[in-house]
Amino acid sequence: MRTGVIIAGGYSTRFGEEDKAVASLLGTPLIRRVADRMAGVVDSLVVNCRPEQTAALRTALDGYDHPITIAEDSERDEGPMAGIMTGLRAVETEYAFVAACDMPFLEPALIDRLFERAAGHDAAVPRVGDGWFQPTHAVYRASSMADACEAALAEGSHKIIDPLFTLDYVVLEESEVREYASLDTFENINTPDEFAHAAEQLR
Repeated sequence: MRTGVIIAGGYSTRFGEEDKAVASLLGTPLIRRVADRMAGVVDSLVVNCRPEQTAALRTALDGYDHPITIAEDSERDEGPMAGIMTGLRAVETEYAFVAACDMPFLEPALIDRLFERAAGHDAAVPRVGDGWFQPTHAVYRASSMADACEAALAEGSHKIIDPLFTLDYVVLEESEVREYASLDTFENINTPDEFAHAAEQLR
C-alpha cells in the first residue's frame, strides 16, 4: 500500500490574493490536478494545510478515488519542512510520495519508480540539472523522514533538504529520471504568469 502526501500549507505570496492550491486551472483546482496525477500509483492521500484551508481543499478534492486525510498544521509559519513532517505523521503506510500542491505535470511512471527504488531505504529522491535535489518530488519512509524533519526543526534548520542527509537515501540521477518522465514533472507554479503558461501546456 502506498500513500501520496500533498503539501498545501504555504501562503502563495507570489501568486496573489488567491490560494493557488484551489485556483482553477482550466476548470479543475490545481491541487485536484496534482492528486489526480497520483491516483493510479497511490492508495490513499494525505493533504497538509493550514486549518483555514481545510474546507476549500475538501471541496476541491470531493469525489476523489481514494481515502483522504487532512493533516492540519499545529503551528503557523514553520515552512515546508514542518508541512512534510505533519503530512508524514498522518501516513499509515510505510512509504509515501511527497509533492507540492503546485506540480500539475507529475508523471505517475516516475512516482512508481521512486517507490520501487525507495524499498529497503529511507528515501528515494531525484537529482537533476546542476545537482538539484527534488525533495518535494520524492518517496520517503514516512516515520524516518518525519523524525528527521522534527530533529532538524528542533535544531533551528528550515532548509528542506537537510533532513534527507541524515537518512539512508538513494538518488535517481537525471539519466534515470528521463527513462520515466520528462523534466516537466518537476515544474511548479508560483506566479500568475507561470499559471497561465501551465494552462497553455495543458490545452
